[in-house]
Amino acid sequence: MIEDLGRKLAEAEQYLRERIPASPEVGIVLGSGLGGLAEDIEKEVEIPYWDIPHFPVSTVKGHRGKLIFGTLSGKRVMAMQGRFHYYEGYSAAEVTFPIRVMRLLGVSVLIVSNAAGGVNPHFRPGDLMMIVDHINLIPDNPLRGPNDDTLGPRFPSMHNAYDRGLRDLAIEVARKKGVFLRQGVYVALPGPNLETPAEYLFVRTIGGDAVGMSTVPEVIVANHMGMKVLGFSVITNVANPYQPEPATHEEVVAMAERAGGELARLVKGILELL
Repeated sequence: MIEDLGRKLAEAEQYLRERIPASPEVGIVLGSGLGGLAEDIEKEVEIPYWDIPHFPVSTVKGHRGKLIFGTLSGKRVMAMQGRFHYYEGYSAAEVTFPIRVMRLLGVSVLIVSNAAGGVNPHFRPGDLMMIVDHINLIPDNPLRGPNDDTLGPRFPSMHNAYDRGLRDLAIEVARKKGVFLRQGVYVALPGPNLETPAEYLFVRTIGGDAVGMSTVPEVIVANHMGMKVLGFSVITNVANPYQPEPATHEEVVAMAERAGGELARLVKGILELL
């Protein structure tokens, strides 16, 4: 199993190295409706996922499904325009395969974003939340099974899963640019159904501020491979567990697109100071 993963990673890495002009420094995962940041990248190469050996293919509306290589705010970046989810039928290891490839190509800083439902009663739709920690309720872990010590340790620490230095930098940039930035805990559920009123209440009771169906497996693997991580959620709807406002996927994507401009402005400012 370890040998098989190593072979697949090597083949994907080689395929990409033959097509990119230089190694990327920063990886960016653009979630639902947040692909607009890709338009600001000075693109050098765009590669569809289905062309890359062993890459999964995104099946979710709003996830375009390609890697973008180029520069943003003076940094060499590798952006995933569209991600993969456990609910699509992929294992957690398959979902995070691209994150491992990022690291092998040279990425040392990973910025992840997602659209999330707010369970903190102080949040409002359109708010931007910096993730300070997470709770994983997805019934799989990308590190399950034999460990490849060449990729990372058997028991990686998650004490600083979202790098404190990067979070401090994000707060500084948000203040200077006038971006209103919440902070909170992200809870990952398997999906794909949206949460019941009782589930929203449960998430809030265990310490969650926002809930979604992604991001956490990617962050686990990034930490396993020694990457520094910064994460953001666009709050697309806020649930009152007693009088829930039903949300559709289309509404979630629409709100994420409207709020994505603030996130793009923040990320570009952070990259300038990295």
